[in-house]
Amino acid sequence: MRTKENVLDVLMYLFENYMHEDMEEQETDQETLFTELQEAGFPAGEIHKAFQWLEDLAADGDNLDSPPGATRATRVFSPEENSRISPECRGFLIYVEQIGILDPIQRERVIDRIMALESAAVDLDQVKWIVLMLLFNQPGQEEEYARMEDLVFEETPGRLH
Repeated sequence: MRTKENVLDVLMYLFENYMHEDMEEQETDQETLFTELQEAGFPAGEIHKAFQWLEDLAADGDNLDSPPGATRATRVFSPEENSRISPECRGFLIYVEQIGILDPIQRERVIDRIMALESAAVDLDQVKWIVLMLLFNQPGQEEEYARMEDLVFEETPGRLH
């Protein structure tokens, strides 16, 4: 069995196998999920980090208000953000904001969640999944989630349209 090593792998596995289904039908507790993830080959430390990442994602929405003029502001990335978020990924974040999938607050939450991953860098597919997870966890974002889902899956090799 291949060992999967990073938090984003755990998050994507959870999202694909649990979150994407009807959550009301699932009564899976964290302990059961933890066991299932270990059986799937994920290390315990990465599973704990993924659970914390998801808890922080859910909690962050309560603390963010849109600052005045946020829709007209230009986002300047810090040196640390620039080193971990490629120009392609930064451009994608600006793009999804410009087409109305993300608002400035959501963009900041995505950047925060990227930086919380503790990985040296993320690729474009990973950023797309993070945006999808964020939108999934926010009520009232069904249309934006559907549009983002199209962006995530439209470039997947081997997928029939």
